Amino acid sequence: MFHLTVAYIFIYVCLGLIALGILLLLQMKISHNRELRNREAYAKKHHDYFVYVQANLQDNVELRLPPGKLKKLEKRVIQDKFIEWIEQFKGDYRLKLIELCREAGFVEEDLKALRSIRYGRRLEAAYRLGGMRAPEAVPLLQNILQKRKYSSLSIVMARSIAKAADNSEDLLQMLRALLSHGKPIHNLAADIMLETGLDSSAILLKLLNDSDSALVKVGLVAMWGQAVPEVMPVLGRLVGAEEKDVRAEAVKLYLTTNPALKDDTIAQLMSDRSWEVRAEAARALGQLHAAGSIPLLTDALRDSSWKVRYNSAESLAELGEAGFEALCQAALTGAGIQREAALHRIELVMEKEREHSAIEQMVAYNKKRLLYDRYFGVKQPAKRVGGVAAVGGDYSA
Repeated sequence: MFHLTVAYIFIYVCLGLIALGILLLLQMKISHNRELRNREAYAKKHHDYFVYVQANLQDNVELRLPPGKLKKLEKRVIQDKFIEWIEQFKGDYRLKLIELCREAGFVEEDLKALRSIRYGRRLEAAYRLGGMRAPEAVPLLQNILQKRKYSSLSIVMARSIAKAADNSEDLLQMLRALLSHGKPIHNLAADIMLETGLDSSAILLKLLNDSDSALVKVGLVAMWGQAVPEVMPVLGRLVGAEEKDVRAEAVKLYLTTNPALKDDTIAQLMSDRSWEVRAEAARALGQLHAAGSIPLLTDALRDSSWKVRYNSAESLAELGEAGFEALCQAALTGAGIQREAALHRIELVMEKEREHSAIEQMVAYNKKRLLYDRYFGVKQPAKRVGGVAAVGGDYSA
């Protein structure tokens, strides 16, 4: 009987806790909806003020908050609008909005919130301080970033530091702290670093010359899409770096600059011990129209890496009749993986190029078809490609 009573009590307690949880969820939902309605109402209330601020950003007018006492949420709506504009605007407009946030006390309030014991409050404060480009918040943000384990808060802190930092040393310190956890987040770190308003070329140069390979990787990733002539000599040096990941990324970037490759350089890249380097070199040779590399690409069809074989076959197909003929020879006389890679690319080429409608493309297809028939014979009557006969006869036979 005693055990049955205990069981009933346990069930009632569980039901009470479930009911309490449901009530709390409903309360949170109601509070959230109320806040959204109030935000919308305050945004409408201050619509004219926002128009006034936008209209006077370009004038030498001292901007202030709306007159009267503002509620906490009301000030937050205004602050969020200013941060939104700071992200959108550049130059003097941004500087004027940043100064307005500081004069309104928004920066001071969030600096206090950043010391809160509540995780959510610190997270929101860090985000807003970065949005307001507040350099006085950087030391405290750095301290939190360095002391905490890697988490979503680390990303928010790092991004805020990147936005607020007014010198490159703070930015490099942030990257070291973020990467110290050993996480493979070099792409994310590069994206965060590019949030800075500082001179990116000078920062990239420091990253690529750093002794820490993790920072070098971040610099290499950040260089994609960046035209920074000052770092090209450093990039050329990193092509020969000892660490495989650094060397592979450097080779990718180096080859995208369409360099005039020497035969020795091509041979060195195609024989690199890293398959990533060999694959990038093989891919680039076709894009660079390096017809002299056909023998190297043909040999690379026997590479142990499928990616190197795939890129080599693709580049051979891009090197005109001579490259396609090398593919045919490899398919006919080669064996194993070399023959398989060549046949696969030949089938793709013959299927893809016959669909072209431009005259030059049809002529190129028919020339390759002649080579194909010479090596493999005509298995079935060749389909005539319409329109070619008008410029020199039918080349499909």
